Amino acid sequence: MAASSVFLLMVGGQIESAEFPEFDNLYCRYCLTYGQDWLITSGLEDGLTQITKKSQDERQQFVWNFPIDVTFKSTNPHGWPQLVVHCYGPDVFGTEVVRGYGVCHIPITPGRHKVRLPMFVPESSSSLQKFTSWFLGRRPEYVDARVVSQGEGREVTRVRSQGFVNVSFNVVMKDMKKLGYDVLPSDVSTVNVPENVGMTTAEA
Repeated sequence: MAASSVFLLMVGGQIESAEFPEFDNLYCRYCLTYGQDWLITSGLEDGLTQITKKSQDERQQFVWNFPIDVTFKSTNPHGWPQLVVHCYGPDVFGTEVVRGYGVCHIPITPGRHKVRLPMFVPESSSSLQKFTSWFLGRRPEYVDARVVSQGEGREVTRVRSQGFVNVSFNVVMKDMKKLGYDVLPSDVSTVNVPENVGMTTAEA
């Protein structure tokens, strides 16, 4: 039997909650971006949460607990999948506007992971444009949210930090070692290397 030429990456988890103290009635979209050598074998690559109100306790969190469940196969780790999250809610005029974009790579080690995603929004390039976009209810936003996971063109975008989204991942990998990729479990944070590693017998 021939050795496996692909590995599998199985990702479960949730978009758990968000922190945007100054807003209310938010919902969230997500999508997954990945390289040309990657293919989704099961699950969804995008999704849309329910609308939720801010909790009335001191945390003031938006709770979605929206599931993520997808399996990839690939022949090489280049283009490792990324999760893109973007949140929306009404402004003072009731117009639906973007409240934040965030992106992170799917964790590269198996196990359970929690990620606190810092969110940001694009900014208008001048005070006049800021006022016009506020007055007309047309805030700057990306035509395609996937652009936040790419490097090209990002350096010319002016953005402002705004809020956080909390995501949990359960990552399982199969056949990585058969292809020569050694992944440490998530609970191994440091590797103890003996002091004499790399020294010749005479030096040791």
